[in-house]
Amino acid sequence: MRTVKEVSKLTGISVRALHYYDEIGLFKPTGKNEAGYRLYDDKALENLQQILFFREFDIPLKEIKAVMENPALDRDQILQMQRKMLVAKKERLECLISSIDDILKGENHMDFAIFNRAEIEELFQAMTKHMPDELKKTAVEEFGGMEEWKRHYIETVSSEAMQKRYAKMVEWYGGKEAYLSVTKNPVSKEVAESYNKRMDAVLQKLIARKDCGPDSFEVREAIGEYGFVLKQICQLKEEEGMMLALAASYRSERIRTLTDEKYGNGAAAFVAEAIETFYKKQ
Repeated sequence: MRTVKEVSKLTGISVRALHYYDEIGLFKPTGKNEAGYRLYDDKALENLQQILFFREFDIPLKEIKAVMENPALDRDQILQMQRKMLVAKKERLECLISSIDDILKGENHMDFAIFNRAEIEELFQAMTKHMPDELKKTAVEEFGGMEEWKRHYIETVSSEAMQKRYAKMVEWYGGKEAYLSVTKNPVSKEVAESYNKRMDAVLQKLIARKDCGPDSFEVREAIGEYGFVLKQICQLKEEEGMMLALAASYRSERIRTLTDEKYGNGAAAFVAEAIETFYKKQ
């Protein structure tokens, strides 16, 4: 059995952090000695190692706790999940290192591409397949034909600016394959409508609590629900990035105007502040 100080020295995690992990139920000690000090056995250290693997990806503690407590996941399944995440991170780092090596050699041709042409064509096919017929007809007429529309789409998505945007979205979905899968297999119209109604209900509940302050329990509870619904409807691996991007959009003139017209003056600014406050403290 090891004391909390010994575990801290062994892992590099501060004693204070270990105490906090205990307080939130993420990493509990095996027991305590007669003096009341925390003690940890080898099984506890194995659990801590899994927690530290997840922290390598800046996953919020509440998400790690949910995974660790999921009865449907055993030790090997969690390790397999972590291995895939680490392999993806390794591939991304190797790509970045290769780019830096090229620059050092004088071959400065940074490639920001996330999707190649074949994958972009897949995205176009998925988009048009699930697009309402009226909207599709309008787009075809606007571009002068399906092939012209497709050519414009490929050129736009292939641009450096769009590829950078897709890089962030791919990160939210937990990888390119996950994003492509969601794009090709979106939720049904009925499910989407149901989620949209729930999102509207959550927003109304959130804004009704505006006087409580963005850091109050009532507001944080509503933001937590908002993030959960967004994660489900968009089939995200982690909702924080998209929620913060959503907060930024609430500060844009167009979204601010539309939101304030629907929910009252100051609604958009309050929602943006509430989201940023919630995720800043995760």
